[in-house]
Amino acid sequence: MMELLADLAGGFAVVLTIENLLFCFAGVAMGTFIGVLPGLGAMLGIALLLPVTYYLTPEAAIIMLAGIYYGGEYGGSIAAILINVPGTPSSAVATIDGHAMTKQGRAAVALFVSAVASFAAGSVGIVLMMLFSPLIADFALSFGSVEYFAVLLLGLVGAASVGRASVIKSQLAVILGVLFGTVGTDVSTGVQRFTFGFPEFITGISLVALAMGIFGFAEIVSSTEGSAGAQGKARIRLRDMLPARGEIRASFAPFRRGTALGALLGALPGTGPTIASFMAYSLEKRVARDPTRFGDGAIEGLVAPESANNAAAQTAFIPTLTLGIPGTATMALILGALIIQGIQPGPRLMGENEELFWALIASFWIGNLFLLVLNIPLVGLWVRLVRIPYRFLFPSIVCLISLGVYSIELNIFGVFVVVGTGIVGYAMRVSGIPAAPFLMGFILGPPMEENLRRALMLARGDFTVFVTSPISAICVALAAVALAWPVASWSYHKLKYRARAT
Repeated sequence: MMELLADLAGGFAVVLTIENLLFCFAGVAMGTFIGVLPGLGAMLGIALLLPVTYYLTPEAAIIMLAGIYYGGEYGGSIAAILINVPGTPSSAVATIDGHAMTKQGRAAVALFVSAVASFAAGSVGIVLMMLFSPLIADFALSFGSVEYFAVLLLGLVGAASVGRASVIKSQLAVILGVLFGTVGTDVSTGVQRFTFGFPEFITGISLVALAMGIFGFAEIVSSTEGSAGAQGKARIRLRDMLPARGEIRASFAPFRRGTALGALLGALPGTGPTIASFMAYSLEKRVARDPTRFGDGAIEGLVAPESANNAAAQTAFIPTLTLGIPGTATMALILGALIIQGIQPGPRLMGENEELFWALIASFWIGNLFLLVLNIPLVGLWVRLVRIPYRFLFPSIVCLISLGVYSIELNIFGVFVVVGTGIVGYAMRVSGIPAAPFLMGFILGPPMEENLRRALMLARGDFTVFVTSPISAICVALAAVALAWPVASWSYHKLKYRARAT
């Protein structure tokens, strides 16, 4: 432990210089601002600033890019809570209960809770990185195609509980999401599926474009006659941000579960904050005594996904740094920045570049503190956004969404995808089909299919491979129980009703 503290002290000695502190603050500030803007996200910010890292020291470069990453994860939740438009795909689940709190005039409470949960969960993720990076990396390596499929299957089944709609409509939303996820080139055979002659669909539908369409464009279409944030206050005091005592007590367990789940999923390559936040919300709704509260501004429905989101954002660095395996596209850009600096991520990073590793860890502590100090005073400013009449606000949102989606691939086709998926999202809203399970199905469907086919090829078509692995067997069993439970519950209540009638 003393050696660990000594290494951390060395990391703080590197970070606590004027230059590195400025780059750390600039990173989290830019990340927050970019995250608030719908459709942009941390990946775009990192991509735009990647050439700048040529002229920086390795420590300053990685500190700044990391700050943009986890700052963007927090900033994305601000737009999700206030205007029901997720700044990033991982913040989409915050629209469910976070925006419901805004409609109740509790936007300041929602933003405050999001900031505190993000800071606390991020801190836990940093501690886990310090203590268990090699152990978690080894555990992540033990996951093969069988285990990944089982975990993703469980997440897909649990996705039906995200939202307030009936189980049938939620499952239909998941299936629709999976179908949308099949658009593009089949990884195993190279066959193009459902591209309809559009070359832009060869690589699949853009996740950012789909999320902006399903949530953002659909929200705009359904709210153009309303006024955003009529209940927003002109002046926000600290006591206006604080949740009730009962809500504080109710937040501890969701925080623990969300943080633990996010820390684990963040360390698994190919998962990351988006999957972690959705699965945390699904888990919280499953264990809640009164799940009908979710969707009406339940504090647990905001604390759990925000904790998972930011814990995963921190532990996502574990496979990137210790294994050289980026879990997300954003992590791949950060990996590229390290390589540009002549640093090779992998098992030898902690030995050959120990100073850089611990400087990055120390910058996480400082960056998370910067986020807390920066955003809590800005709660009043953010809340004022919802007081703007929607007829003035929505043109700006449309422009930002279009600009963000266009800037990803510099192709106008992405804007058309936003409009098309927005029409689908509006139709789903009118028919009562929830959007969150749809997005979850879109995210989990492709990797689940890929790992299923890979596992069956390695097992020569033997399906029993999914019950011979302990992790896989547990996940498959839980998924089967989750599928059977609504049917069993309905049958039980039906029989009970008949028994009373007779």
